[in-house]
Formats: sequence, C-alpha cells, structure tokens
Amino acid sequence: MTETPGAQERFRRICAGVVGVLPDPLERLVAPSMVGFCLVNGVTFAVDLLLLTLLIDALRLPLWLGITVAYGTAFTLSFLLNRWLNFDPERPVGVQVVLFVAVVVVNYAAIVLGVTQGLAAAGTPYQLARLAAGVCEAVFMYCAMRWVVFGRLGAPAA
Repeated sequence: MTETPGAQERFRRICAGVVGVLPDPLERLVAPSMVGFCLVNGVTFAVDLLLLTLLIDALRLPLWLGITVAYGTAFTLSFLLNRWLNFDPERPVGVQVVLFVAVVVVNYAAIVLGVTQGLAAAGTPYQLARLAAGVCEAVFMYCAMRWVVFGRLGAPAA
C-alpha cells in the first residue's frame, strides 16, 4: 500500500512541477524553493496588506504602528510556513529563530519602514508604497532565508 504524501511533500512536488515547465534557461536558474518562497510569501504578503489596510483605515492607527503590527504578523506566518513547507532546515529551530529575527530587523528598518515611509512621504499611496517595498523585500528575504536562516552560509545551492 502506498502512503499518501503529506502537505509538505505535495507542496514540494508542486514547486518542482512549476520549475519543470519553465523554459530551459529559467529551469536551470530557478530552484523549487524559490517557487515555494513566492507562493508562501505571496500569501503572507496578502495577509500583511489586508492587516495594514484594516489597521490604518478601520482602526486609524499611525502608519508606522500599522506597518509594524501587520509586518510582524505576516513574517511570523512566513517563518512557520517556509520552515514547514519549503526549506529543509539544517539548524535547530532556536538558532533559526535568532537568525530570522536578525534578518527581519535589518529588512524591517531598511526596506519595510524606510522604503514604505519614504515613498508615502513623497506622495505615493501607502498601499502602493508597501508593494514597492515588498519587491525589494522579496529578493532580500529569499536570499537570507535560503542561505542564512534555513541553510548554511556559503553552501552550494540545491
């Protein structure tokens, strides 16, 4: 009797399947974990924007506080889902949490608050400013999660 694959195995098969249908140059460059990261973080970024909108428009929180609460919630969810579904963690969870917090602090200060607040101050609607910051954030966070938080710095790519 064959065992039904769990959620993690199904998720990883889907990601590998997406990579398998990419044109040749992309298929060699895109790792299944990148597809998984995009899926997980697409969902968590939607959570971030929904919470941000509710906190700012419904609860009338200051922008910096709304960004902080929404970001903290989304990134907690991102860490848990990426650790469970996407990456093969090589370190104990305690070490990963410490590394993740360090990465998030840098990302938060430089990209999330810096870019979002800067663009909003320049007249960009805060949702669009947050989307622009999200693009920068995605590149930084994928690299940090793949090679620092859940992998070994300097290890060859899988």
